[in-house]
Amino acid sequence: MLTIFDKINIKEFTSFFNNEEKCLSFLAEEKWKDGYVCKKCGHTVYCAGKTPFSRRCTKCKKEESATANTMFHHCRIYLPDAFKLAHLVCTSPTISTAELSSTLNLRQMTCWNFKKKVTNCIDARQDVSEEGKIMLKEVILGVKN
Repeated sequence: MLTIFDKINIKEFTSFFNNEEKCLSFLAEEKWKDGYVCKKCGHTVYCAGKTPFSRRCTKCKKEESATANTMFHHCRIYLPDAFKLAHLVCTSPTISTAELSSTLNLRQMTCWNFKKKVTNCIDARQDVSEEGKIMLKEVILGVKN
């Protein structure tokens, strides 16, 4: 499933991530696929947190959202739009912020800031598929704050 997003176009991608719940579900599934470990105390037992798809440590009570320590940490734009922007930048890294702005109906400066965040993640990861495209899932989960 790591390369699933490299093979779909923006319309298919948009239908797959058309609401915040699907995005959060995807992030939580990928983030904790190897199991939950509390960042504060290292405990591995959790319960559901207050927000959707968040997890709360049963030992120290620290709550962690699905977006924490990912590229979407403190993201203030609508999560499906942020996913689309990341997909567009990963599939065509030379896309302009003006084109992103008109495609996503966001301010150009917002697109510039988030594109910069995505490209910084790409540079930090340096994971490139055989076709030369960056794997979106690796970029999304590659940020550690």
